[in-house]
This record gives sequence, structure tokens and C-alpha cells, in this order.
Amino acid sequence: MLEDLKERVSRLNPDLDQYPPGTVTSGNVSARDPGTKLVVITPSGLPHDQLTADDMVVVSLDGDVVEGRLKPSVDTATHLHIYRERPDLHGVVHTHSPYATAFAASGRSIPVILTAMADHFGGPIMVAPYAAVGGADIGRQIVQHLGNSSAILLKHHGVFTVGDSPEAAFKTAVIVENMAKTCFIALQLGECKEIPDQEVARTHKRYQERYGQRT
Repeated sequence: MLEDLKERVSRLNPDLDQYPPGTVTSGNVSARDPGTKLVVITPSGLPHDQLTADDMVVVSLDGDVVEGRLKPSVDTATHLHIYRERPDLHGVVHTHSPYATAFAASGRSIPVILTAMADHFGGPIMVAPYAAVGGADIGRQIVQHLGNSSAILLKHHGVFTVGDSPEAAFKTAVIVENMAKTCFIALQLGECKEIPDQEVARTHKRYQERYGQRT
């Protein structure tokens, strides 16, 4: 069932350990199949570099395991709530990458002090209030505070990114950590003024319309 999607999700998981290294079992990836609406998600507690497509778990939007011999991620309820509320999304990635999570731990948004931040996110990466792990509460906070962004921090927890595919959500997770690291270092050097809102909007629009290859 959904063999191609399971293979795509399993390939992304070892990469979680590269951004940053050493997370081992921390974080998770999921993807929703547009046709069946079923969700492929990583299993709970296994080292990412050992996961294969056969280890992925297929669940319904209600949380029932449809296929898989392993227990799904402890964050499954969070992923499913996002998918139920946001039918436009087909990929969710959760990480505890250290620089972005440092902002989350302090309850601080990642400010727009880089043009790359403006390009990709069109504003700061906001922090949603703390919610208990293991249920849909985190998903509710994410949906409520995500807005038009593709990334959000959860206070005292970590990072969630979303996209129209698992690959897009993963790319965003990498960008978030890179931006957080650069911003963190810059803030150690002194005061950093944020880019004005009007310029953020202009560069974000330009990036969305002109970046990459267009047909």
C-alpha cells in the first residue's frame, strides 16, 4: 500500500540526522496521499538511519492503523490534526534542530533580519504556545498560529514545517535551522534591526513569482 510514498518518507528520515547531526530518533516525517487521504508516517523511537519503506506506518485521518507492523510516531495525532484542518498540505516534518529549538525554548520568534527569511517565509517564524505532547493539542496550536507560513516553533518543544509534499516540508525544515543559526550568531554581535514590513512583502512576492525555473 502506497509503496512509493512510503519510500519517499523513509528516504527523508536519515536526513533529519544531518540537520543537525546526532538526533538519532528525534523528529518525524509524514505524507498524505492525495488520492486515498491516507497518511504515511514514521514509526516511534527507531534510529532514522535504520528505517526502510517497510517500517513506515499507514494510518487513516482518524488515527486507525491501516497498514504497518510498528507503532506510529508519538506525534501522529498532531500530524493528523494538521491534515484534517489543512487539506492543502501533504507533508509535515517535526524536528528538534538546536538553533531553531533554542528560539522555541526561549519563546522567541525568529526575526526577519535576513533577506532569505523574507524570501522564504514573508515574515518572522512565529512561536505557538506550549501544548502537551501525545495528543491533538499541538496540532491545534500549529493550525491556529501557522497562518500562511510553512514553519512554526512550538514553545518548549521544537519545530514543525509543512508543505505540499514531504520533500517541500523537509526543505523548509533545513532552511529554518540555517536561518535560526545565522540569526542566533548575528544577535550575539549586537542589535539587529528587522527588515521593514514593506520590503519583506516586496522581496517575498518577488521570490514567489520569479525564483527557480518557470515554464
